[in-house]
Amino acid sequence: MKDIRILGIETSCDETAAAVVSNGREILSNIVNSQISIHQQFGGVVPEVASRKHIENIAVVVDQAFKEAGLEYHDIDAVAVTNRPGLIGALLVGLSFAKAFAYGLNRPLIAVNHLYGHVYANFLEHLEVEFPAVCLVVSGGHTSLLLMEDTTSARLIGETRDDAAGEAFDKVARFMGLGYPGGPAIQQAASCGEAGKFKLPRVFLDRNDFEFSFSGLKTAAMNEWKKRERRGAANVYDMAAEFQAALVEVLVEKTLRAAERYQVGTVLLAGGVAANQELRRLMQARAKDIGIKVYYPSLKLCTDNAAMIAGSAHSQFVNGQFAPLNINAQASLMSL
Repeated sequence: MKDIRILGIETSCDETAAAVVSNGREILSNIVNSQISIHQQFGGVVPEVASRKHIENIAVVVDQAFKEAGLEYHDIDAVAVTNRPGLIGALLVGLSFAKAFAYGLNRPLIAVNHLYGHVYANFLEHLEVEFPAVCLVVSGGHTSLLLMEDTTSARLIGETRDDAAGEAFDKVARFMGLGYPGGPAIQQAASCGEAGKFKLPRVFLDRNDFEFSFSGLKTAAMNEWKKRERRGAANVYDMAAEFQAALVEVLVEKTLRAAERYQVGTVLLAGGVAANQELRRLMQARAKDIGIKVYYPSLKLCTDNAAMIAGSAHSQFVNGQFAPLNINAQASLMSL
């Protein structure tokens, strides 16, 4: 049986990425050109700058993906691309390139939901995942809980009402002068501090649902920081540790409650915030106590990459679910 090789392209935010994946599982190449050093001076991603850098980098990154895979252009069977959600200008760069590439090679185009790409990153590395499963998707712009019956189906059972976990990390880190991106900056600072010296709220933890809210936690952290600054008692390490603990505890408890409610034995983590070491540690520790298995991607597959896009497109290819060449990008998430 012929191998199905799919080129994946990802430009939803500030990483220009291309990858080739065979049969939805084997990563032949995975190239990521990050813009973090460019956006750090602004304290966050500047959409116009991100779009322009994608234009400069995308052809080079795609060529590198083919060279690393040891393939020629005509060796691929389809072109998969993120078309939602994300920064609209950034998405359009990748989508326009993918359309032209697919048209030029006479290969089908496959449109991929960025968030489902993050979920699928688990299946690139863990063949043993058992279903049904609950998946916690935690990225810069999204925090959601999904109930999954297999690798291709997902039902939304809860999400954030306001800020996503990644947004809260970025905003609090910037407020305390820790820099961008906020998640790694707070994690590093927290490793030198001690949580519990003061108490930040565990928002929505008292509710019997699977909704999240991090705007209140963000505001409480900022107010506590200003209050302590006025008293000359501000300790950035302790603040980072308590903020991280408050956010992670809510993510873990809500996820495991959902796993118990739906009687599943597997929990998946997905998205950039899934790289957080405290989230991984606490989720594994609490899940072990109740007999639930936890899976998460390696660090390189947690952050934005194109292997997850190419891999997740495999089932669409097999089922003939191709996109027309006039398909558009969507900045917001209309449906999973």
